[in-house]
Amino acid sequence: METRVRLDVDGPIATITNDNVEKHNAFDDAMDARLFEILGELKANPEVRAVIWRGEGRSWSSGRDVSAIGVPLTADEHAALMRRGHDGIQQLWELEAPVIVAIQGWAIGGSFQRALLCDVRVAAEDARFMLPELGHGVIPDTGGMGVLYGMCGHGLVSDMVLTGRRLDAAEALRYGIVSRVVSNDELDATVREMAEKVAAADPGTVALARRVIGNLARPGIASSMAEERTFQTRLNQERGQT
Repeated sequence: METRVRLDVDGPIATITNDNVEKHNAFDDAMDARLFEILGELKANPEVRAVIWRGEGRSWSSGRDVSAIGVPLTADEHAALMRRGHDGIQQLWELEAPVIVAIQGWAIGGSFQRALLCDVRVAAEDARFMLPELGHGVIPDTGGMGVLYGMCGHGLVSDMVLTGRRLDAAEALRYGIVSRVVSNDELDATVREMAEKVAAADPGTVALARRVIGNLARPGIASSMAEERTFQTRLNQERGQT
């Protein structure tokens, strides 16, 4: 079994851990597959009332492991790959339990966008956020542009996407991307305390409140992700023809 993404369940609290420390927890296909399996397991476990998503080492996740990117795909292959990725990560929206992300170091690219699809983000003081996709000839394709637009407006999302601007933890707090900034030493304990408070509440009430909050933004994000699939597939084909 893939061990670079782990699931641990402790009573009503589940913890997902990114553990590819040598590569700052960059994800490849095998890690993606395990993450999506984990989300499926959590959907099927009604005893879980809160989920923590954290990372070992110096970074939460530096995004995609570029050394694992293969040759250009056909349009149909790329569309199927994008669909699997979107369907897999959108399972976050199908969980009854809220997901709280504990971010230290880098949160980059698709991994940053995945964190944006979760319920709450807490940053350590050294956290940094970046969407560098345009520098690699692609566009962000995991819903992050839609989430950031809703949170921060046109100006910041354009700056981050078009120029690759990086944000530090203080800026992310100011823009509402994270809800708290704590010292690195306090990050895990803070997020655990938050998860315990969520788990202590009535789970049905938590699920309904989460649904109301989610319904405020998710239709637009889902539409944005569908457009991302179309345009990313077009870019993949153009690269294959050059």
